[in-house]
Amino acid sequence: MNSNATHESRGFLIAAPSSGSGKTTITLGLLRLLARRGLAAQPFKCGPDYLDTMLHAMAASTGETARPGLNLDTFMASKAHVRSLFARHASTEEISVVEGVMGLFDGAEKSDGSSAEIAALLGLPVIMVIDGSKMAYSAAPILYGFKHFDPSVNVAGVIFNRVGSASHYRYLEAAAKDAGVEPLGYLPRNSAITIDERHLGLNTSAEYDRQGIIDAMADHIEKTVNIERLIEVARIELPEVEPIRPVAKKSDKVIAVARDEAFNFIYQANIEALARYGEVRFFSPLHDRELPQADVLYLAGGYPELHAQALAANTPMRHAIAAWCRSGGATWAECGGLMYLGQSLTLADGTAYPMCGVLDLDTTMQEARLTLGYRKVYPTGTEGIELRGHEFHYSRISRQGEIDTIADIRNARDEHVPTSLFRVGNTIASYLHLYWGEKDNLANWFPALR
Repeated sequence: MNSNATHESRGFLIAAPSSGSGKTTITLGLLRLLARRGLAAQPFKCGPDYLDTMLHAMAASTGETARPGLNLDTFMASKAHVRSLFARHASTEEISVVEGVMGLFDGAEKSDGSSAEIAALLGLPVIMVIDGSKMAYSAAPILYGFKHFDPSVNVAGVIFNRVGSASHYRYLEAAAKDAGVEPLGYLPRNSAITIDERHLGLNTSAEYDRQGIIDAMADHIEKTVNIERLIEVARIELPEVEPIRPVAKKSDKVIAVARDEAFNFIYQANIEALARYGEVRFFSPLHDRELPQADVLYLAGGYPELHAQALAANTPMRHAIAAWCRSGGATWAECGGLMYLGQSLTLADGTAYPMCGVLDLDTTMQEARLTLGYRKVYPTGTEGIELRGHEFHYSRISRQGEIDTIADIRNARDEHVPTSLFRVGNTIASYLHLYWGEKDNLANWFPALR
């Protein structure tokens, strides 16, 4: 196959000068608008975020067609993998919508791993989202700086958010034109969609109408943003998709993956990688009463603290998972899965709920502090293997017994961090979220897949 061959497609990256500018609101609304127009839109998210990809999938999916959101992260994976992953999924749809992370040039180290790096890597035009609520012509030097700071990044357009009126937008529009960035419209202030985007994903109650809020976002955007012109400027060239390399020894194992309201922080690329080692079967620790027949158990991260009472009440499942782990069943648990395997989980109000009791530790939401950052993992006894992932959690381990730790863990600057990779029998658990969508060596550090 000619690795230089390309074909035309459409796609763009939504970015901003900083977090809080409205990237997620605009991304969700645009995905829903494209879906309404009958365009097959594939959503992507720069960086390691799980929540946005879940919301993206909800906004982009139509009828019976589900389009899972995918992560593009040049710290957790190589640039070659990110480019291949994007091309492979973008080539099957009509347009790709990529939401950036933080500010356009914010990366793990300077701009390394930033949205700007990914935009340049994939040849994506960047559409800036600028909060215009407290500025007018001063938008010109801001846009000029972002457009010219890195010539490899194509800042092609701008959408202004939280604009006071049509006359206010005219000042912003003039500023954009003078900066050499095409104005594509604006969003007036609207309390109906001025919500905490995290709350949109965190609230999982049946009464909370996330679909309705996304529809409201789309309706709001459609009135004052030039969607037709946005689609026109979104022309890109995709490289020809290279076939996935086969795993050296694909097994016929069954991999049981926890996926429900409490456990849903799962990279789609990780599931695709697991499927190359065997059959993936999903189950629910919340609703199911027993484990499926399987060879490997994967307890993903999520929000066990929001469902602690229900998880504790499902005694048959807790006992089944405890029995599985204690009998030597191969298990990988990350973050929320770690909390679920502990002795107890204490909520912010002091209420404690029993969990599976596999790990001799307790977790708590009291005195919660955010732990956040990329991680490099070097498992003990596996020379030459470096795993990549990240941490993002507010809970903490409040009590820990004697549990074996089996890795040296460092941050993006190669500094040691106190995070542990625990092992009890054939159960491995950590606050880490690992990305293994690229690697073919899963079985080298998790031998249960062999």
